[in-house]
Amino acid sequence: MSFLSFFKRYKKFGVFFSVLCIIIISIIYNALNVKKPLPIYQPAMVSEELVDSSIQHQMKYHKIADFSLTNQNGKTITQDTYKDKIYVADFFFTTCQTICPIMTDHMYQIQKEIINDDDVMLLSHSVTPIIDSVAQLKKYAKEKGVIDRKWNLVTGDKKQIYELARKSYLAVKTQGNGDEYDMIHTENFMLIDKKRQIRGFYDGTKPEDIESLLEDIKTLKDES
Repeated sequence: MSFLSFFKRYKKFGVFFSVLCIIIISIIYNALNVKKPLPIYQPAMVSEELVDSSIQHQMKYHKIADFSLTNQNGKTITQDTYKDKIYVADFFFTTCQTICPIMTDHMYQIQKEIINDDDVMLLSHSVTPIIDSVAQLKKYAKEKGVIDRKWNLVTGDKKQIYELARKSYLAVKTQGNGDEYDMIHTENFMLIDKKRQIRGFYDGTKPEDIESLLEDIKTLKDES
């Protein structure tokens, strides 16, 4: 049998096999490029120094607790303010001269990216609420370009903020000057989904982490 005869005889099979290979390769490529769902963080998955001892071993059902705090405009901010919202949370204080300015600048960058997205907001909690009065937060907000409808800077009862930080957001350490409910904030940004679950931790001082956070916001929006 000549090569030409062989080719004619098996032409249909060759075309079918080629198409099948293309389909298989496409399926594999798409499977490998599907975005993986973000993890749902539980207290047991986070460094113990950031988690209250009462919940350190909790492995499921963790959510951000109800809260009632006051923002830069003297307005009461509660969990209902963030109902059905994706949001980025952090802890800071206005007189901080170390990592806070970098973190705030990066929050401002996130604000620019989400400015027209009604599903996403920002929430920054003061760890020195006695110093960070409403007037102080308002001054800071003006200096840093905070847009009220997108970003709340909140102050309030120190015990409540401490418990939110340690029992909800899993975000601060307790070492400090020894005062009751004393806390040292970290550079962490937390990504919270519409079900009040933690879906990501990011170093708020690193530009590459901010890029990852913005990508993860897109993943959460696709998920919901």
